[in-house]
Amino acid sequence: MNENNCGRYGPYGGRYSGETLMHALQELEDAYRKAQKDPAFGEEYARFLREYAGRPSLLYHAERMSRDLGTTVYLKREDLNHTGAHKINNVLGQALLAMRMGKKRLIAETGAGQHGVATATAAAYFGLECDVFMGKEDMIRQSLNVYRMELLGATVHEVTDGTATLKDATSEALREWSRRVDDTFYVIGSVVGPHPYPEIVRDFQRVIGDEIRVEMLEKHDRLPSALLACVGGGSNAMGTFYPFIGDPSVRLMAAEAGGEGVESGRHAATVAAGTTGVFHGMKSLFLQDDEGQITPVYSISAGMDYPGIGPEHAYLHDTGRAEYFSITDDEAVDAFEYLSRMEGIIPAIESSHAVALLTKMKSEFTPDDIVVVTISGRGDKDVEAIGRYRGKIR
Repeated sequence: MNENNCGRYGPYGGRYSGETLMHALQELEDAYRKAQKDPAFGEEYARFLREYAGRPSLLYHAERMSRDLGTTVYLKREDLNHTGAHKINNVLGQALLAMRMGKKRLIAETGAGQHGVATATAAAYFGLECDVFMGKEDMIRQSLNVYRMELLGATVHEVTDGTATLKDATSEALREWSRRVDDTFYVIGSVVGPHPYPEIVRDFQRVIGDEIRVEMLEKHDRLPSALLACVGGGSNAMGTFYPFIGDPSVRLMAAEAGGEGVESGRHAATVAAGTTGVFHGMKSLFLQDDEGQITPVYSISAGMDYPGIGPEHAYLHDTGRAEYFSITDDEAVDAFEYLSRMEGIIPAIESSHAVALLTKMKSEFTPDDIVVVTISGRGDKDVEAIGRYRGKIR
C-alpha cells in the first residue's frame, strides 16, 4: 500500500475532482506535508488533545461484560472526550492546519451531528466562521446536536436533496467549498473523499490506536487479541486499526450498518453489498446500481447511513487484514441497552454496532483473549430516537 502515490490504497483512493478543487486539494496536501515535518505543529496538536480534548481517553476494563461474555473486555472510551466523541481528534488537527493556511472559515458535513458539533466547537475556540451541512432527515433525528451547533455559533444548513442524509450533506459541502476555496477550509469528518483527506483524517485519528497500544502494554504487557469498532465512512475504526495493521496477531473487526438486513435492501452495508466505483472524489466500494448510480441507504444510525466506505478500509477488506460484519438495527439497539444496563455506559448507536458485534461473536473468544471495543461516542443524542424505536417515547 502506498498512500503517498496520490492517496492510492491498492486500486482504491485517488483524487477525482473538478479543476477548482484540484488546486485546493494540492494546496491542502502541500500544507499538510509541511505541517508533518514541523515539530511545532505536532507539539501544538498534542497539547490541544491533552488540554482541550481531554486525552488520553480511558481504556476501561468492563468487568461485568467480561464475566458475561467469557472473555476480557476493554472499552476505549472516546465518549469521554470533549464534545462526546472521537470526532474532536480529527477536527482539532484540521482546524490547526486551516489556520496555518490562513483560512478564516470552516465548513463541514455531518450525519449524527457529532462531527458538526466538534467542528463548531473548534471554530468557536479559534474564532473562525463555521457552516455545517446536514440532511433534513438527520436534522430531525438529531435535533439536540443541531441546537448544540447553533449554540456554538455555527450556521446549520438543511440539505433536502436526495435522501436528505449524510451522502447529500457531503455533496453540498463539496459544492460549497468549490464556491469559496480562497477563505474556506473543508473539515471532512471521515476517512473518505479525495486525497489527501483519507490520509489526513486517519493520521489525526490514529491517536486512538496509539493509546490502546501503550495502555495494553502497561496493563498486560501484551497486545490485544482483537480490536472492534463501528464503521460508516470509517474514521474511528481506521484510527483504532491503523497502528496495528502490522501486527498479524491482532484481529481487526469492523461492524457496518446492516439496517433491516442486507437481503432487505434497506441497509448501509457497503462491504457486504457494495461494488467498486467513484464518488465524492475517491475510488472505493459503494452501494450503487448496475449503471453506477448511488442507491439509497438506510440505517437507524445517522452517522452510518453513508453509501460508501473509506478507500483504505476497502483495501484492508480486499487483502483480508480486516474483517467487516453487518449488524442490524435490532442488534444495535439490543447492544445499546445491553451496555447501558451492564456497565452504566450509554453508547452512541453507532458504537452500539461494535458492541453488538462482540456479543454476536463471543463464541470466537476464550477467557485468555483480550478484546478492545472502541466506544466512538456517547449516546445522549440517541436516547430519544431509541426510545421511539422501542415504543417508550411517542
